[in-house]
Amino acid sequence: MAKLTKDEFISSLKEMTLLEIKELVDAMKEEFGVDPSAVAVAAGPAAADSAEQGPTSATVVLKDAGANKIQVIKAIRDITGLGLKEAKDIADAGGNVKENVNIDEANEIKAKLEEVGATVELQ
Repeated sequence: MAKLTKDEFISSLKEMTLLEIKELVDAMKEEFGVDPSAVAVAAGPAAADSAEQGPTSATVVLKDAGANKIQVIKAIRDITGLGLKEAKDIADAGGNVKENVNIDEANEIKAKLEEVGATVELQ
């Protein structure tokens, strides 16, 4: 029997139905005594390597509204869609303006708030 290359094996998998693939996995468990899903768990460190490249999301935190508090409140309302009271509360006490946003969007929000005089931090 000829040895299959990785590409040939993947190509043949693409042609199989899900039921056929499940049967293949079960047969691999039986033949080799190895659960293929355990191999996927062992690949976890590769995911950690991608995390070292830098964050993909951030939380925009208002540290200080500065002298132009009214402009900061307006900016917070524009960014978040919050009501006047909620935006004023954030401007007065500081806190999270927007959580878990794309890093590019977080930088845009930070720039908008700093433009009107606020002190902002990305976490």
